[in-house]
Order: sequence, then C-alpha cells, then structure tokens
Amino acid sequence: MKRRAFYLLALSITLGVGAAWVANRWVQTRLSPDVAEADTESVVIAALKVPYGTEIEPRHMKVVKMPSGTVPESAFRATEDVKGMVAKTEVLAGEILVRDRFAEHLGGSTLAALIDPDYRAITLRVNDVVGVGGFLLPGNRVDVLSSRMVNKRAQTETILKDIKVLAVDQRADMGDNEPVVVRAVTLEVSPKESEILVGAREEGSIQLALRNPSAIDAPVQIVEEVKPKPAAPKPRPRRTYSPTVEIIRGTEVAKKKVSG
Repeated sequence: MKRRAFYLLALSITLGVGAAWVANRWVQTRLSPDVAEADTESVVIAALKVPYGTEIEPRHMKVVKMPSGTVPESAFRATEDVKGMVAKTEVLAGEILVRDRFAEHLGGSTLAALIDPDYRAITLRVNDVVGVGGFLLPGNRVDVLSSRMVNKRAQTETILKDIKVLAVDQRADMGDNEPVVVRAVTLEVSPKESEILVGAREEGSIQLALRNPSAIDAPVQIVEEVKPKPAAPKPRPRRTYSPTVEIIRGTEVAKKKVSG
C-alpha cells in the first residue's frame, strides 16, 4: 500500500514538472523577437492632440507596433505618408491616423484643403446676434435665414439648410469650446448656394441658426399641381335664314317670306 502511494506521488511530481516545462517553453517561444515581429504591424498614431485644420508635422505622430488583424486597412503605416496633410477632424493623442480624416494639402492656406472639391468657401460678416452669441465653432452645422421687407412688411424664410462652418474669424480649429464673439464666419456651400447667399445678403439681412449635429430634416413632399381642364367652348348659335321673294304689282313692291 505504501509502495503504491509512493508511485502515485512520484507520478504526480513528474507530470507537474513536465507541465511547467511545457508552459515555460511556450511562453519563451511567444516572447521571442522573431515571433513577436511576425505577429505585429507598424501603424502611425497621434503623439499629441491634433486640432481640426492642422497641417501634420513630425511632432504630431509616432510609429508603434500593434497586433496583426487589429489595424484598420486605411491606417497609415509610415509617417512620410501623412506628413504635410491637413486634419479634417480633431484627432486625440493615441488615435490611429486613418486616411479618411486627412486631406491633401496642395498649396495655399490649410483651409483650402478642407473644402470639398465640389464646394466653395464664402465668408459672412456677423455680430454677436447673427453669430449665435459666439457659440459657433468650426465644424458646426447651421441653417441660414433671410429677412427682407416686402410691401412694408418683414418677411423671413430659411434659404439654406445644414451648412458646414469652416472657420470663425481666421480660426479653423475647435479651440477650447468656449463662446467667443466673432466678426466673420466662413461657410462651405455649393456654387448655386453661394449665389443664393450673396443675393439674400444684398436684399436684406441674414441670420444663422445653430443645428444639432444629429438633426435630420424631413424630406420635402413635392405635390404635383393639378391644373383644371379648360372649359369646353360654347357652341355658336346657328343662324336661321328665311328666304323672301319680292312681288311687284305695278308700282308697288312687296316682300313676302317663303316658308320651308
């Protein structure tokens, strides 16, 4: 009985030592430089907070290793690929730099790189009322209202909706999110919208209305105008002719109708 217990104890110790040795070998293999290098990818991340509209410089980024399969396909792999581009949104420190959030800077001001190719930037002079009390920031969305006098009465209507604010004064970054009274607001509009905006400014006054970013306008229902059918033409009255004959008797002339 004692011998059997001794064998069981020896077997347990042997199995325990073997399991520990296998586990240690597995850990050492996983931590070896060759395996670690094969299971990771290089990716560029933000070394510090990058404000909206900032041109990317070497100090804004660094390269780190991340596990394979966790890196987005649109991520930058080398700092040279993103250097000189302009941030289209604010980027926080430690975020992976992806292509959708940056625009090519082909010269001129950095603001020009933020404008959609099919749009234009137009600046409006504002005050503390028109500029929504200083709460407008780059990246906000606004509606544009126009007021003018029609027959000695003020008429106000919304002429543009969901317009992006590119800059306030000469600032294209978000700043510290504190209200600041500004003198000018730059909006991103289509060529047709720019014509509407300038026309409304010349005809009367303009007011900006700050939108909630998640607001969605209800689709406009276009009701086809039903035109009334033209009335049928009235029939012309038919003329009736009553033939007459002249009867001459000597010097007398008489006319007599002839019945049909």
